[in-house]
Formats: sequence, structure tokens, C-alpha cells
Amino acid sequence: MDDDVFQTSLQFLKGVGPRRAAVLEKAGLHTFHDLLHFYPRRYLDRSTVVPIRRLDDSGAPVTVVGTVRAAGLVPGKNRKRYELIVEDESGGRLTCVWFQGIGWVSKVFKPGDRVAFHGKPQRYGSRFSMTHPDFDKLDEEGPALATGRIIALYPGGAAFQKAGLTSRTFRRVIYGLFKEHGLKLRDPFPAWLREAYDLIDGRVALRAIHFPKSQGELARARTRLKFEELFYIQLMLALTRQSREEVAGLRFGPPGAFVHRFLHEVLPFELTNAQKEAVRQIVADTQSGLQMNRLVQGDVGSGKTVVAIAAMLHALDNGYQSAFMAPTEILAEQHYANLRKYLDPLGVEVRLLIGGQRKALREEILADLAEGRAHIAVGTHAVIQEGVAFHNLGMAIVDEQHRFGVMQRAELFRKGERPHMLLMTATPIPRSLAMTLYGDLDVTLIKERPAGRKPIQTWLRSEKRRGEVYDFIRRQLREGRQCYVVYPLVEESEKLDLKDAESGYEKLKAEFRPYKVDLIHGRMLPYEKDEAMERFKRGETDILVATTVIEVGVDVPNATVMVIEHAERFGLSQLHQLRGRVGRGGEQSYCILMADYKRSAEAEARLNAMVQTDDGFAISEMDLKLRGAGDFFGTRQSGLPDLKIADITQDQELLMQAREAAFELVRRDPHLRDPAHADIRAHYEAHYAPLRDGFARVG
Repeated sequence: MDDDVFQTSLQFLKGVGPRRAAVLEKAGLHTFHDLLHFYPRRYLDRSTVVPIRRLDDSGAPVTVVGTVRAAGLVPGKNRKRYELIVEDESGGRLTCVWFQGIGWVSKVFKPGDRVAFHGKPQRYGSRFSMTHPDFDKLDEEGPALATGRIIALYPGGAAFQKAGLTSRTFRRVIYGLFKEHGLKLRDPFPAWLREAYDLIDGRVALRAIHFPKSQGELARARTRLKFEELFYIQLMLALTRQSREEVAGLRFGPPGAFVHRFLHEVLPFELTNAQKEAVRQIVADTQSGLQMNRLVQGDVGSGKTVVAIAAMLHALDNGYQSAFMAPTEILAEQHYANLRKYLDPLGVEVRLLIGGQRKALREEILADLAEGRAHIAVGTHAVIQEGVAFHNLGMAIVDEQHRFGVMQRAELFRKGERPHMLLMTATPIPRSLAMTLYGDLDVTLIKERPAGRKPIQTWLRSEKRRGEVYDFIRRQLREGRQCYVVYPLVEESEKLDLKDAESGYEKLKAEFRPYKVDLIHGRMLPYEKDEAMERFKRGETDILVATTVIEVGVDVPNATVMVIEHAERFGLSQLHQLRGRVGRGGEQSYCILMADYKRSAEAEARLNAMVQTDDGFAISEMDLKLRGAGDFFGTRQSGLPDLKIADITQDQELLMQAREAAFELVRRDPHLRDPAHADIRAHYEAHYAPLRDGFARVG
């Protein structure tokens, strides 16, 4: 593409000017290139025009073309309206009526105007009318842009309307842009790529997305532009991966005494096959001479922490320290306690780094890490703060990694000389999203449950069955088990939600006397939350009433019942994460969803999905379908661009093809230096390379 012209500011485009350009800028449209990629939101197929005399009252939308014969305000019983009388060549007459926007519409038409109207005709006596029809003034645009073809309608809004940026304006301005500069457009894709994936020329696709000649051409244009959008994101991932592979990483030897003693003497159970495979892959990565970048995905309770411990001991066997970063203090402290339990018998020195520690203690910990006396640091983002130095960091582990931004992971990486990176998440990620967010990483899936864990039974219950639910909880408590009761906490109604949780806590205290009921919520001081959690872990509390602060990582094997109040207000992944707080011991566990009768179809789908399966990977696929990629965790902070036309929930096959093509291109031409790939390189450098810190710049 001739980027000099297409990087021109929109204020210099005929029909735009500085005032409209300022409005477009606020919508993220700055240049000619941006406008060409401002895709229509939908289309009206006006390739078939119906004569007015042939209208019927079937309710189907139609297009008519005619001349305005009369126009004016008509008084009514309750309110006035604006009416047009339109006549066409068949001799038929149609009345077009507006009840809203009268002031604006009354300035648009005058007798003699030639207009195409699109809407649903309704019969009144012998005459038909259309209320608030969509329209195109043919005199303004000329028939080439209006009737007798498929018409593009663009995203709107009050700011656009105020500036006169209607769909007609966009069509006219974009048509002018093609007319003046269309021949300067170049297709960045080489012939081999287009032929391999049966793609139309990119220049044809851009014209056809705005001015399609047929439905078939429009479909092919959409396929090409979706493919292109997904291709460049995958190219970014392929180049990132390729650039890493060109730089040597720490080369570890085989696992030694620490790993062997941990697996065969300390661990009270044998690893599952999935855990063994994960450890095998980590060992292979660290022995390859390249830096490891591996994501371990495992459902809640699948045993990722044990894999992480094996990875850190493997580093220690090779003379290196490890850092283990968790998103919250509760989780960091829990990991610290777990590590101490397993590693104290091996003489491994573990230190906890969190905010608010006493100065003397903190200085002692920092000295131990800097001088190599401490082997493992566990903590929150305190691990990556200035002043934290390692003697020789060789393994960096990030738990619940989607809770950290790219920059925080980069900070951890800089604490050593190219340490191996192991990212972990208990939020199963749908395959299509994983390929888009983490396509530069190697991915390990742990799908097996540890031996002795039973599937959690999930029930959906309404308010009128609350008595039954409480009877069931009493039976569990009599058997010595514990129970969570979780209330939603939504920012917009935080005060109301907190009151709801607090009143629920008071009712449960009365209902379940003499059992001990406790409350934990986000507005409590950190030490108060910690103390409440500790009491529950030690078994001093029978029922813990909580807002979603217990969502991630809390591990109390004796808790067998999870009651989720107002379950219809939670997202699907969140419901699944909460459910994962039970079922962590050998006893049968239960999740009870208390839901309001009045609930949306989407809420119903979420609740039914929870009842049908406790497979986190199946849940994540359903969640992605229900919410779409834009709202699924991680896409906002990942640094990846918003998709303008592709949708990874709908376009998974195209995503696979685009990924294959991008990785094949980098295999053929690792630095995009071949002249045949110059346009791809230029487009990538201009529009994608700057998007993500830490992503590849072409060398």
C-alpha cells in the first residue's frame, strides 16, 4: 500500500475538513487508511426495487424509488407528524411518515426530490405507508451509490449525526477516496498466499466491503478482510516466537536430587499422567538451550502448583533461584504455606515478599535473595519492585497470569539473565482465544483430576426451596464439613450488595445456631480478611459468608458446600471459579446455585451450563460464545488490537488458516526481507509492530 498517501490526515479529504475530522478522531479514525477500514455495520440489499403498485402487506421490508410530490407537517389528535407523498413510474402513491426527528427531516426533502425509501409497508385503506423509513436521496449521490445495489450502513451516534456524518456522507466520502486514490492501493499479500487460501485481491475486497456488486462478492470480501486481520495478529505472535528462538536461554542439565526426593519421598501421592507430561515438557524446554515460555492451563484443582514446585526444584538442581508471583496477598501467602510444607523437609529456603512487611524483615529477605541464601521468593507484585535483586534467577513463575499486565511480566523477566518463564492459569481458555492471546507460547493442558477427587454435583434452586437447601447444609455440618455462602458484589451497586451480604450473614447466624458463621468482604482491612480466612481454614468457622474475594486460589479441603446467592448475576467463568473452591478433598462436594425466577435468557444459559458440566474447558467455550471475545478476560489488557471485522468465536476456521499462513511465512522468511514480502512487512511495521511492548520488531 502507498502508505504516504493513506497515512494522510482525514481533514484533507474532500467532504471531511477539520471539524468533521475532529469528530472522527475521537472515534479512532485519523487517516485515509483508517477510513478505508471503517467497515459498515450492516447492509440493505436494494438491488431489487418494488413498484409501489405491487406493494403488499406481508410485513417484509422493501425498497421503493420515487419522486416526492408533496411534503409537510400534519396536525394530529395527540401530536403532529411529518408526511411525504411519493409517486413512482407505476403510478402508485406511498405515504412516508415521521413522528420523531421532525425538525431535522422537514429540512431534508422538497417536492421533486428523487429518493429511495426502505422499510415495511403498511396498508391503510387503498394506500400504503411507511413509518420512519430508511432513505437515500439519489440526487445527492447519483444512482451509482444508491439504488439498484447493496447499500452500506455505517456505525452512527449522536456526535456523528451532529457533524452530518450519516451513512450517505460516509458512502460519498469513501467513494471519493477510491476514485482519487484507489489505483495507489496495493495488495500486501503475495500470490502464493492468496492462491493457497483462495482469497480475493485485497484491493477488490476493500472496494467490495463498502460498495458490493452482489451478495457473493460481499461474502468473499468479508472472508478476505477477516483473514487479513487475523493473519497480522498471528504474524505478530510468529515473529515474537521467532525472535525469542534466535537468542540463547539458560541451558539446564537433567533433574537432580531435589526433584527426585520431592517426587519420591516428600509428595504423599503420585503425579497424574497429565502432571508428569507437564513436568517432562518443562524439563525438555529448559534443556533445549532456548528460553522457555510455557503456559500451563489447568482447571481449578488440577494440581498446577505441584508442577510449579517441580519446575523450581529443577532450577535449584541446576544452581538457580526461582520467583513465584501471585496476584493477591491471600494467594501468595497460601502458596508460601504450601511450598514450606513440601520444601522444608528438603532444606529449601523459601521467602515471602508482600507489601506492608516490617522494614527489618524486608531488608533481611532482600539480602538473602541478593546473596543467594534464599532459593525461592514467593509474593505479589512486591517481587518485581525496585530494590529486589536475585543472585541468579533462573525460573520465573506467574500464577493466574491474566491478572498481570504485559509490563509486569516483563519486569519479572528483567530480574534475571533470560530466566525461563512459566505462566499458569486456572481459568481454562478457549482454544481460539488461546491462539490469539498466547499464540507465541507453548501451551500445556492439565485436564486430569488428581486421584480421589470426585466431580462436584451442581444444583439450581429457587427461593421457595431455600428450606430444603438449609436442611442439606445442616446434614453436611453435622458430618463435620464446612460451607461457603457467596454473594455477588457489583461495582455499580456495591453498597446495596454489601448490605445484602451483611443481612444474609445475620440471618444465617440466627438460622444455624450454634454453628459458627463468619463474614469476609472486600472492604475489610487486609489483616481482617486474612484472620477470617485462617479461622475457616483451621475449622473454627463452619459457614463462611463472603463476597467474591474468595474467588481465586483459596484451598480448604474440608469445605464441601458452595451456595451462590443471586447466581444469575455472576458470569459463567466466575461461577466456575467459585465452584472450584469446593471439591478439593476426597469427599463428595456440592455447588448450589440460588437464582431469581426473573432472569434473562443469557443468565438461564449460564446456569444450565453450570448444572450440565464441571469441565472448565467446556465451560470456557460456552462462556466465549455467550459473551464474545471482547468481554472475555484478558483481551483488554493483553495489548492486542480490537478486531474490526473478524470474530474469533465465529471465525475459528479462518483463525486456524491465518495462523498456519503467518507461521509458514515466518518459516520461509524469518525477517520478512524477501522483496515479495515487502508490502506485508511495511503494513505490519506501520499498524501492528507498535501495538505490544515486548512483541517482535522485524530485525
